[in-house]
Amino acid sequence: MSGLGKLWGVGLGPGDPELMTVKAARLIGEADVIAYHSARHGRSIARSVAEPYLRHGQLEEKLVYPVTTETTDHPGGYEGAIADFYELSAKRLAEHLDAGRDVVVLCEGDPFFYGSYMYMHERLADRYEATVVPGVTSVSAASSVLGRPLVQRDEVLTILPGTLPAPELARRLADTQAAAVLKLGRTFGNVREALAEAGKLDDAVYIERATWQAQRVEPLADVDPDSVPYFSLALLPSPAYASRLAGEQEPVKPVETHTGGEVVVVGLGPAGPDWLTPEATGELAAAEHIVGYGPYVARVPQRAGQQRHASGNRVEAERAVEALELAAKGAKVAVVSSGDPGVFAMASAVLEQAGSTLHGTGTRVRIVPGVTAAQAAASRVGAPLGHDYCVLSLSDRLKPWEIIEKRLDAAGAADLVLALYNPASRTRTTQLAKARDVLLRHRAPETPVVVARDVGGAEEDIRVVTLGTLDPATVDMRCLLIVGSSKTRAENGVVWTPRTYE
Repeated sequence: MSGLGKLWGVGLGPGDPELMTVKAARLIGEADVIAYHSARHGRSIARSVAEPYLRHGQLEEKLVYPVTTETTDHPGGYEGAIADFYELSAKRLAEHLDAGRDVVVLCEGDPFFYGSYMYMHERLADRYEATVVPGVTSVSAASSVLGRPLVQRDEVLTILPGTLPAPELARRLADTQAAAVLKLGRTFGNVREALAEAGKLDDAVYIERATWQAQRVEPLADVDPDSVPYFSLALLPSPAYASRLAGEQEPVKPVETHTGGEVVVVGLGPAGPDWLTPEATGELAAAEHIVGYGPYVARVPQRAGQQRHASGNRVEAERAVEALELAAKGAKVAVVSSGDPGVFAMASAVLEQAGSTLHGTGTRVRIVPGVTAAQAAASRVGAPLGHDYCVLSLSDRLKPWEIIEKRLDAAGAADLVLALYNPASRTRTTQLAKARDVLLRHRAPETPVVVARDVGGAEEDIRVVTLGTLDPATVDMRCLLIVGSSKTRAENGVVWTPRTYE
């Protein structure tokens, strides 16, 4: 790259020229070329922020957007017009770089945080030396002018673009503790609707042009949608800090008395809403809190005012404790499980914790059943569970493999059909092959095996193979297996086990 100019993406911060970094100010003053984006009216906010640091005689490249939010007659529509604009802008900057001139591209906030500079970087960084100078983001600026922390301790902060559909925004807002929603302007109505649906509208703050002389801060619920510019955001600051401001005290010991709440453990079935029972649908709609593994919580339709508590896959006990503590304060809590909550799922975990004097004294727990994965898989091929069958998990995370092998051997000797849950995962890659070998002690290699993956989901795949040809490498954590008995039949993709024995 000898003899070529250098490309700089320089973050200007949120708008106050004094919040620019020392390095950014120095580079702006030293650059041969200053480039900045603007709308067709020609005014550039980025240039106005950088103006105190510009040097007389510098070349300026004004990159004027052909469209902003209006329609266009470009054959590729808005996206096509913008793509062509970025290509042309990159070529203009490349001419300066080829001539040995250093180019600073000005960018409000941080260049790699929803910044316009990134489109120049991805088109030029492979040919020229390119460096990004970070800047203070609008989110940090909004928190500072509000005078409240974004997050503290173990709280989670979620950054969202207001351009997401309202239902998706509502789901993500309900699943987080603190949030910032950017790109308001014309999206404000959707953002307000999403905050209301997530039950967080009253906690949201509207901040416009943070750190500018014309900044504006007020409760988001009070804002006139017609008055909202693009340079504004919605903020949900630290809930723990808000609680302290309101005079609330963090609990110092577990709640020991029941005050009218309850925990309902709800089975969601194997996939989408078509698999939900009417009883489960009613319980989910009535709950004040939804607790569960993140992907399962995401399957529950959002209801206004309902609080959602999503967590990871391996914290069943912690989820149960959280649900019981919410119920002990008087809340109605739904703990969600895929399939049926009583089959390798959350019902046992909740009941175990409810029996503990530490967490569950006096808390009412109810179980609402759901369609199991085994039932769903069986329905796709016929009736392989038409006679006696055994349900067994191959996961040795909570029980030793020796126990699993002993039960496999017993079920095989008893000539039971087997529904095998948790057959494999990224870290459990040998168990299924061992299980197959155990069953082959008792079953013929021609025994039908149903391999059902993501039943009811977008990636559903149902295969019927034989026990002798079963390849464990084709099975993952989203699969359920049904291994036939000596009586199970498979013809033309239909699998069934007769109800009578000769």
